[in-house]
Amino acid sequence: MKNIRNYGIETQCVHAGLKETTEGAVVTPIYQTSTFKFKDADHGARLFKGEEDGYIYTRMRNPTVEAMEDAVAILEGGAKALGCATGMAAVHTLFMATLKAGDHIICSESCYGATATLLANVMPNFGITTTFVDTSDINSVKKAIQPNTKMIYAETPGNPTLIISDLQELSNVAKSIGAKFAVDNTFMSPVLQRPFEYGADYIIHSMTKYLNGHADVVAGIIILKDEVEYPHFRKILNHLGGTIDPFNSFLVHRGLKTLKLRVLQQQENAKKVAEYLNNHPKIEWVRYPGLPSHPQYDIAQKQMKGPGSMIAFELKGGIEAGKILMNNIEIFGLAVSLGGVESLIQHPASMTHAGMSQEARLQAKITDGLVRISVGIENVNDLINALDKALSLV
Repeated sequence: MKNIRNYGIETQCVHAGLKETTEGAVVTPIYQTSTFKFKDADHGARLFKGEEDGYIYTRMRNPTVEAMEDAVAILEGGAKALGCATGMAAVHTLFMATLKAGDHIICSESCYGATATLLANVMPNFGITTTFVDTSDINSVKKAIQPNTKMIYAETPGNPTLIISDLQELSNVAKSIGAKFAVDNTFMSPVLQRPFEYGADYIIHSMTKYLNGHADVVAGIIILKDEVEYPHFRKILNHLGGTIDPFNSFLVHRGLKTLKLRVLQQQENAKKVAEYLNNHPKIEWVRYPGLPSHPQYDIAQKQMKGPGSMIAFELKGGIEAGKILMNNIEIFGLAVSLGGVESLIQHPASMTHAGMSQEARLQAKITDGLVRISVGIENVNDLINALDKALSLV
């Protein structure tokens, strides 16, 4: 479809990235092949020299993977994208492609546990240091700037506290010091938030979550604002080896077709669940971007098209109360991850962020009683009744 970028996001979800085939396939086929034949020796030489467009080896490029990459790039309003084997492969590749020994990162203190562990425990081995701050407080960000700061990396809403950072303000700070600005947009998806519109240079996703949406894929992606950077990023990803395979790319591309439908239904359910929790006597507080009580509610209204379907709340009674809730909940799956059609519930302090020290967790406002819910597309009354029944036992 020509000029797909001029169409609405609903049309883009269905049609973006489709590669035309001689057989006229309605969806891009799965090119489940490790390598591609050359027409002759000269053809192979031209491909390796970059003198002719084509495919050599699936780790380097593959039509099925490329179709999915193009679709996500279009949805985010970016120039190009790079599919990765996991969300963490995307995070790692981003840092390795943009930073060098001696560089410094400012990162959201409320971020995915594995990202925090990578930055705190692994990247210093390569001379790259990180300062974790509350990126919803722009003054804290400015105070963390060092002469060698080369990137500001933000998750917004943050995982798992749902703290919201002002994308435009962070972008302005990054530009003022000549640093790059990267955003993990996993919690929102391009349906509800498009960071490039607020000055981001790079966007990453764990495509395991909303983009795929069916809890049957592990994958990540990096979206670039500037196509000029694509050859460099492609080279780094190919050599690190964290590339996605054709079959998982096919599944993600299929999931994208219903992305907006799923995200909006999940959001509609989450609004009602959040209101229920907000009025429950055994809940200390609820943090949901759609509630006026959210500390960054005004920022959410400015940069997000909707509050999404992630909810964080503090259960009275701390960690023991949380265990009772999770051990007695129905419908909600006690599991990590998020963004699928099924509702999930988890306890960050003992699950996704267990790798962080208690001091680091508390600094990131991840308390012992914090519970995170990913709301799915089930009947919302069933979800509320399940919560009500389990909370009655706390």
